[in-house]
Amino acid sequence: MKAIDIVNQFKNKKILVVGDIMLDKYIWGEVNRISPEAPVQIVNVTRESHNPGGAANVAANITEYGAEAHLIGIVGEDSTKENLMHELDKRNINTTGIVADQEKRTILKVRVFGRNQQLLRFDYEKKGYASHDTEDKILEALKSKIEDMDAVVVSDYAKGVITKRIMLELIAQCHKEGKSIIIDPKPEHKEYYSNATLITPNHNEAHQMTHFTEKQNVTEDVEDMGRWLVNDLKSSILITRGEKGMSLFEKNGNIKHIPTFAKEVFDIIGAGDTVVATVALALASGASIEQAAVIANHAAGVTVGKIGTSTVSLEELKRRVQHA
Repeated sequence: MKAIDIVNQFKNKKILVVGDIMLDKYIWGEVNRISPEAPVQIVNVTRESHNPGGAANVAANITEYGAEAHLIGIVGEDSTKENLMHELDKRNINTTGIVADQEKRTILKVRVFGRNQQLLRFDYEKKGYASHDTEDKILEALKSKIEDMDAVVVSDYAKGVITKRIMLELIAQCHKEGKSIIIDPKPEHKEYYSNATLITPNHNEAHQMTHFTEKQNVTEDVEDMGRWLVNDLKSSILITRGEKGMSLFEKNGNIKHIPTFAKEVFDIIGAGDTVVATVALALASGASIEQAAVIANHAAGVTVGKIGTSTVSLEELKRRVQHA
């Protein structure tokens, strides 16, 4: 099947996204002088904006393609939750699987930009894993939804949603229902991910997951890590490598190095979210893992050309794959 035929199937799919959801707030302004109070820049604020972040940005990427996204995660009972739910509703994201936990706070990341250059970031969060009661509610939501989904994405930012119990039950349920499961990982949870369809660490995360010492020969270094992770996690591995593109290692032994399709790189915020969203939709639409990786690489090439947490439209992706 051609890439364009695969992409044309996206709008018919339902994807379940499980993970750490957050709100990204952007403060935009002009920087023209240094403060007389301290050696810091003064940002004259011109506007503010909000976007779904983390797993919520994965879901936003999915609905931007015209597909259906069902989101499962945790929020607190606070004003950030209200702002986040408003942003999710605007993007037609199904939020019935979101669990409110009074012991947690809704994660908020505030980025300050001056002249399109990120100057500072504030993080508001309460660290710690979900309680057993909250785990039960998440598992109940998973079991009620997974049968109707075409694929599952796990977006793990190690903020407390993804526990060993949840991952073991989720992977087992995906195998039982015959669903692809794609994981955007955090190295400290590596042991949770065995037997997934595809795991997508970036180059730095792959190093942390393998504990390998970096070699001077970058290609050899990546191949050593990829092979080791495939063997250790019994999963196909897609290592994202920024301006060097991606390297795919399949369980069947196939290795494919995919060069970047980015024309200009302004900002890598959210690029990993775009990759897992696109891979999940491609696999659900009948792509091979290699085809899905190539299509996702095109999508990443679009998103890094934008500033801030961003999504890729179906038309943008179609233009990229048609002219490849």
